This record gives sequence, structure tokens and C-alpha cells, in this order.
Amino acid sequence: MLFRKQIDRRVEAYQSELLQKYCDEVELMYTKMRGWRHDYHNHIQALQASMAQGNYDEVNAYLRALNNDLTTVDTTVKTGRIMVDAILNGKMNIAAQNGIPVNAKANIPDGTPVSDVDLCVILGNLLDNAIEENKRLDGDGDARFIRVYIGQKNTQFYLSVTNAAGKKQAHHGCLFGSQKGADHGFGLARVDSVVKKYDGWFSADSEDGGFTAEILVPLAEAAEETEVTENTDESAEKQ
Repeated sequence: MLFRKQIDRRVEAYQSELLQKYCDEVELMYTKMRGWRHDYHNHIQALQASMAQGNYDEVNAYLRALNNDLTTVDTTVKTGRIMVDAILNGKMNIAAQNGIPVNAKANIPDGTPVSDVDLCVILGNLLDNAIEENKRLDGDGDARFIRVYIGQKNTQFYLSVTNAAGKKQAHHGCLFGSQKGADHGFGLARVDSVVKKYDGWFSADSEDGGFTAEILVPLAEAAEETEVTENTDESAEKQ
């Protein structure tokens, strides 16, 4: 019992630290966006001045620099939930800065019972792990990748994150060990705990060269329909 309480306290402390980290990342991203908008008119005036003087090479270089700067704050994926968009796009920007290509297709279906905070916890943990695994890979970066899919599978909310990885990791129960230190080993355990809260299913599969995490959670509407059907069947039996 005492050991369990100690574990719970460590998980709680780790999660608080993680959420603060996510908030800092989102704040940094939106600070950059506000700064870019504030400087917008200055950028236009500088470009107009260069154009008037015929310095077209200078204009092209300036535009390339602006495009690179804007890429770091652009919201490229819209899931339908603002908080989730902020976390997902923030992590994608971090991946891009580390030379990790991300292919993301995300749309949160109606009836998804998972709260914004819990979705951010799930995505944050899984994408942090995916980024760290990619950063460990040697070479020119061609082997690096992250694929994210969020959508609906039959009557369930479905989320998957697949990433490049090194050698196959050893199982510890239904989860895996961590190479990032003792506290970081709580990441997948935390995801598993959050998914169970919604009567969902979580699977993590490690193979040589890749790692895949998948989540299924019953949609609220599907759960209501099942309950109505069961109640109707019970009433018919009683009659």
C-alpha cells in the first residue's frame, strides 16, 4: 500500500510537471504568433522599400526568412478542439525543428467523451516519446518519421501514433521501459490510466525500426444507443 502511494505521488508530480511543460510550449507558440502579427507592417514596409530600389535578390531572401519564421508558428492541423490543436501543432513544430517529418490527419468526432485536458495528456506523452525516439536515430534523418491519425473507427474514437525507433523495446507488463530516466517511464503508464478512465483500450507495440501506440474509446452516442438497446431487450423479455 505504501509503495503504491509513493508511485501515485510520483505519477502526480510527473504529470503536473508535464502539463506545465505543455502550457509553456503553447504559450511560446502563441507569443511568436503575436510577435509576427505585430511586425507584419514593418515587414511590408521593408519589402516595399527593397522593391522600389530594385533589390529583388534581397526581397527573395527576406521572403524566404519570413516563410521559415512563419512555418514555426503556423497551425497546420485543426482537430476541432482548440487546446488539442495547440498541443498537436506545438509538438509538430518541435519535431520539424529536429528534422523529423510528421504526417498528421486529425479530426475529433462528435461524441468523443475524452476531455481536452486528457487528450492533451495522451498526445503530449505519445508525441514526446515519438520525438525522443526519432532524435536517437543516427544518419541523415531520412529514416525519421512520425505518423498521427485521429478519427473514428466504427463506433469508437480512434487515435494512433507511429514513429521511427531503434531496436525493439522490452515489455514490462503491457508497457515498455524508458531510456529517458526513471520519471519519464510514467509516460505510457499515464496514457494507459487516462484511457481506462473512459473504458477504452490502449495498445503499444514495439518492433525493430518502429513503435506504434493505439487508443480506442467508445463514443458517447454509441454508448447511449447500446444502453437503449439493452433496456429495450430487457423490457421485451419481461413482457
